[in-house]
Amino acid sequence: MDYQFKKMSQQEAEEIAFNWHYEGEYSFYDMEADEEDLQEFLDPELRGDTMFAVHLDEELTGFFSMTKTHEGVYDIGLGMRPDLTGSGMGAGFLNSGVEFVKTVFQPKIITLSVATFNQRAITVYRKAGFVGCGTFMQATNGGEYEFLRMEYVCQAC
Repeated sequence: MDYQFKKMSQQEAEEIAFNWHYEGEYSFYDMEADEEDLQEFLDPELRGDTMFAVHLDEELTGFFSMTKTHEGVYDIGLGMRPDLTGSGMGAGFLNSGVEFVKTVFQPKIITLSVATFNQRAITVYRKAGFVGCGTFMQATNGGEYEFLRMEYVCQAC
């Protein structure tokens, strides 16, 4: 699949923030679940140049963010449109995003954090080559949750 990555527009940010709602325990990932995250996502200055809308066949299918945390290390955040999750598209979406980050930023290491209850995503990340490197607790969405830190060591970046 040929995913296209472009800087996120305000309209796309609002579409994701207000219209993407996940079911069950995955509602944890609704943008409206955390006021601070919502404000950052909606503010073009805070979003900066590191938040990308992802399209497939001209249709908004997800988002990808990249933040340089150390020299050669980029942390990513990502989300797929709710009706597409659990459909088998996650691996292609993630792999396209990793290739995009490698091409644009040439990182040595790509990191991400995922809530430990989200075994569906963790499985996709592991199949893509990410490995777990520890857990931590984080206050978010009105509570404190355990997250798994994962990293991907780039080959020939």
